[in-house]
Amino acid sequence: MAERRRLLNLGYRMLGSVQDAEDVVQETYARWYAQPEEAQREIGTPLAWLTRVASRICLDHLASARVRRERYTGEWLPEPLRDGTVWTSAGRAGEDDPADRITLDESVGMGVLVVLDTVTPAERVAFVLHDVFGLPFTEIAGTMGRTPAACRQLAASARRRLAHRRSGGRPAHEHRQVVSAFRAACETGDLDALVALLDPAVESRSDGGGKVRAALRPVVGRDKVARLFVGLMRKEPGMELVEEDVNGLPGVTVRIAGTTVAVVAADVRDGLVTDLWLVINPDKLHAWTDADADADADGDGGGDGGGDESG
Repeated sequence: MAERRRLLNLGYRMLGSVQDAEDVVQETYARWYAQPEEAQREIGTPLAWLTRVASRICLDHLASARVRRERYTGEWLPEPLRDGTVWTSAGRAGEDDPADRITLDESVGMGVLVVLDTVTPAERVAFVLHDVFGLPFTEIAGTMGRTPAACRQLAASARRRLAHRRSGGRPAHEHRQVVSAFRAACETGDLDALVALLDPAVESRSDGGGKVRAALRPVVGRDKVARLFVGLMRKEPGMELVEEDVNGLPGVTVRIAGTTVAVVAADVRDGLVTDLWLVINPDKLHAWTDADADADADGDGGGDGGGDESG
């Protein structure tokens, strides 16, 4: 069980979903404990066995996910991460247990995960295992049932697709300054200031999952995107925008009456916002909404406890 954190990190990078990563970990351990104790003792490196099994489960999941997402309403976006905390099957954000946290680094950036969702399942698995977790291609080949040379080509293909999404050492303070100015322009409804912060070819993608009204296709262009966000603020009086890290980078959460209703991740290049990802599907906001409910309960001195069951 000491390897749980590594497997959660692996599953999230493979699938872009905390709950799916949790399911993969549970299934991996179920297969481990289904073996006789004698068979377990014969496995010289349990971590290698667990990683190989989890990777195969992820590969199968990715193949079936493409079919499911064809029926998904609108854009599908990865589930955003809050402070590295994951939503576990126990129904609580694992804030106190290091085994329940996902490491925040470049490989979990929203832009990286969005691009990884466009490559083939085999490319994604080979890239994550090699470039993120440092496994040699000889070992990856055994996991994927391909030759080391084929796995090397798969990882290289994914790497080329990701080249323009990786930070390349872009200063974090610039990202934070631009996001802060973006939040302020949205809150004040300053359309001109907002337009000035956006790249001419900026794209905004929204994920409502068919449960919350959202744009079904990307909104492209600084004027259209600026009007979209200013319009959203005008429709909901009392909306509050809060700067919070999303997947390890400065982003914005949207709250109404103290409850998070949306999470906005952004990509910034050369001082301009190039991409915005707006996650409003409530099924993907548990890391925030559970924390909101706990904060309300604490503020009410315990209340009636109803908020604790909302996850």
